[in-house]
Amino acid sequence: MKIDLHIHTKTGSDGNLSVEEVFEEAKKRNIDLMSITDHDSVNAQQRAITLASEYGITYITGVELNVTFQYPPSKSISLDFLGYRYDIGNIKLRDKLQLMREHREQRARQILEKLNYEFEKENIPGFTEEDLKKIQASVDSTFGRPHIANYLIEKGIVRDKQEAFDKYLVKCDVPKYPLSLAEASSMIRNASGILVLAHPSDPNGTSLVSITSDLDKQTEIIEKYMLEYIDGVECWHSRNDDKTTEHYISFAKKHNLIITGGSDCHQKPILMGTLDIPERVSEQFR
Repeated sequence: MKIDLHIHTKTGSDGNLSVEEVFEEAKKRNIDLMSITDHDSVNAQQRAITLASEYGITYITGVELNVTFQYPPSKSISLDFLGYRYDIGNIKLRDKLQLMREHREQRARQILEKLNYEFEKENIPGFTEEDLKKIQASVDSTFGRPHIANYLIEKGIVRDKQEAFDKYLVKCDVPKYPLSLAEASSMIRNASGILVLAHPSDPNGTSLVSITSDLDKQTEIIEKYMLEYIDGVECWHSRNDDKTTEHYISFAKKHNLIITGGSDCHQKPILMGTLDIPERVSEQFR
C-alpha cells in the first residue's frame, strides 16, 4: 500500500502541479491513500475529493498551517502543523484561512515597500504593482520571502538567495500572521479534524531544529508545551533519516499519538509515493 499524506498543489498553494495533475501522477504511482495539504488553504479540497473518487484513491482532507510557537522564556519560532479529516464546509475555518491569506498578501506588499526604500538609497528602480503581480504568478498566490528572493535574483539585483536575505530581506521583514498553536488546534478540532506536528526535525525547513537538533530535547519540548494541542506527529518525511523516524514513532506510541507521513511534495522534483510508509498509518483513519 502506498501512502502520501503531505502533498502541495499550485491550485491551493506553492506546488508545481495543479490538483488535477497531482491526481494523475498519484494514479500513475499507484498511491492508495493521500492528502493534499496546501498552505493555509482548503481551496483544492472539494476538487480533490471528487478526483479521488474518480481515480479510486482513498482521500483525507488536509491543510498545512504555519504557527508562531512561543518557546519560553522569550524565543519565538515558526513551526508547521498539518490538519486532517476536517469538515471542508466549516465556515469558521474557511473564514480564518481567508483572513490569513489576505494577511500574507498585505505582508508581501509591505515587504516590497521596504525594499523600495532600500532601492532608492542605491538608485535601483523600485518594484511596481506589475512586479508584485509577477511574484504572485510565479508562486500561485502563496507568498513568502524565498519567493521574493527568487525575484530579486531574476532581476539581477542579487546573485543568490543568501545575498537576498543578508542584504535586503532580513531588514525588510514584516511579521507573519501570528497564529498560535492553541488557535491552530481550536481551528482544526472545532472543524472535527485532528492536528499533527509536521516534520518536527526537518534540517532544512520550519522545525524544532531552530531550537535544538537533539531529538530527545525536541520531544521534551513537545511533551512540555504541545501535547494538549496536538493529536499526532509526522514520523515519515522526505528529509528524515531512519533515526529521526524511529525516534518519533517511539515518542508517538508513548503518548498515544497518531503517526502520519508524507513526502511534502511540491513537485520540484516529484516525490509523491516515494516513502515507505506502513499500512498501519492508514488504519488510524478508518
